[in-house]
Amino acid sequence: LIFSHGRASDRLERAKLKHPIQNWHVRYWLDHGVAVVAAIRVGYGDTGGPDRETNGANFDTMGHCTSKPDYRHVATALNDATLATIQWLRTQPWADTQRIVLEGRSGGGFASVAAGAAKAPGVIGYVNFSGGAGGSPERSPGRSCDPDQMRDVMAEFGKTTTVPGLWLYAKNDQYFGAEAPLGWYQAFAAGGSPVKLVSVEEVPGRDGHLLLSFGQRYWRKDLDAFVKSLGL
Repeated sequence: LIFSHGRASDRLERAKLKHPIQNWHVRYWLDHGVAVVAAIRVGYGDTGGPDRETNGANFDTMGHCTSKPDYRHVATALNDATLATIQWLRTQPWADTQRIVLEGRSGGGFASVAAGAAKAPGVIGYVNFSGGAGGSPERSPGRSCDPDQMRDVMAEFGKTTTVPGLWLYAKNDQYFGAEAPLGWYQAFAAGGSPVKLVSVEEVPGRDGHLLLSFGQRYWRKDLDAFVKSLGL
């Protein structure tokens, strides 16, 4: 499993990143006999470097999007990082590089969708938790910047993705809201890609964007079934 972490909007927060994946979720995959690689991308943690994943989304004090973000640019940067991780993985004698699963949350979920569309050899499936870009729960809760552009990007990915995918979103996601991810999914699935959407009503008492961390009881059976379908 290659796990892709999310993105904090604050540069200092990105610099603090040390543990991209929670230990209990590592244990989930280990219990299924799957090794886990959780790379820290350029611009985060001790890796440092430029912010390659900035999307250009801006909001005014009323929560209105005031810019034209570039989600294709973000997808390219995310995909470069994932493919570099896969390339590294191929140098490791312990790795089964014919059975690679991609998983990510938030920006990392978007990364996993993008890399799935790139048809990297050995990738057999991917999991997208709350994936996307351009949200700001502080300035524009439940409504991201230019979600229609994200829908168009997802539609393009759906035309080239042949491996199965599992998408998981909560309706009280404060980054993207309830409706936009449904549109992204529908546009993606229209391309003929084998994908399943799990839309959770809400994660009680939490931002639904944190579905991976706090909503296990809502998605565990679906992830179990997906893992089984991959033969793991």
